[in-house]
Amino acid sequence: MSDWESRVGEWIRQACVAEVSAQKPGNVTPTHRFDDVAYQQFVQSASVIAPILATSRTVGVGRTICEAVTATRSAVKHNTNLGIVLLLTPLAAVPEHLDLFAGVETVLSALTVEDAEFTNEAIRIAQPSGLGTAEQEDVSTAPRKDLRSCMRLAADRDLVAAQYANGFLDVINVSLPLLKDAEANSVDGPHTIGWVATHLLARYGDSLIRRKCGVEIEMTVRAMADAVLTAGWPGRTGGDAAYQRLDRFLRSDGNRRNPGTTADLIAATLFAALRNGDGRIDPQGQIQLSK
Repeated sequence: MSDWESRVGEWIRQACVAEVSAQKPGNVTPTHRFDDVAYQQFVQSASVIAPILATSRTVGVGRTICEAVTATRSAVKHNTNLGIVLLLTPLAAVPEHLDLFAGVETVLSALTVEDAEFTNEAIRIAQPSGLGTAEQEDVSTAPRKDLRSCMRLAADRDLVAAQYANGFLDVINVSLPLLKDAEANSVDGPHTIGWVATHLLARYGDSLIRRKCGVEIEMTVRAMADAVLTAGWPGRTGGDAAYQRLDRFLRSDGNRRNPGTTADLIAATLFAALRNGDGRIDPQGQIQLSK
């Protein structure tokens, strides 16, 4: 593994650990587990996928996705990171000399039918909740289009797929700027990632919630997240109460309302910040942004 790949792998591991270590509404954290998966399994998954994703430039995006998902399933016996793997793999494939977001467009434009084949296999291995079926290019059938074209077919209903379609614009134009805006809005370090996640929920809802629970529940989550921000969380009594209501709602119904897609987007955002030199992860797992 080259020095660059080692650095990319460490950024991936740090981004994934920081994401699951943050106190975010509805997700697994160091103090909140689900019935079938806990914090340590996400940390272990981060260590498993980091060196695999770091070589995606030479191995290929689709093959890397499949290898990472297979290794995760073998290590933790659970789908802890399919969305994260799908998002981080093309980002990790951007060559060192290229700007991350200009470079990822080049990576996405070069995706092939073979990449789609490997990715479909990865999705079948991961067995994500609420997947359902698609009229065109369903993952259970052999793809006829390249991976980016397949993702475009799902972009209107899945925020991970949308990043393949739009060149990670939601990370570039929304999530990463929110991360940088947190300090300007007097959000302290321990709440930064949760604040960004709440903004993303208010803006987009969550694709996983929509698939598992329906549009009505997703719209309720968006409204509750907006209420948290309007009430001034974190720091104000009303805001803190609104946050707790949102968190309880997301954790009810057997954690079916888990905003997993939002967590995936956070991981991609943290990796982008590290790769761009916009910040670092401190020993407590918190993002420290560059001045």
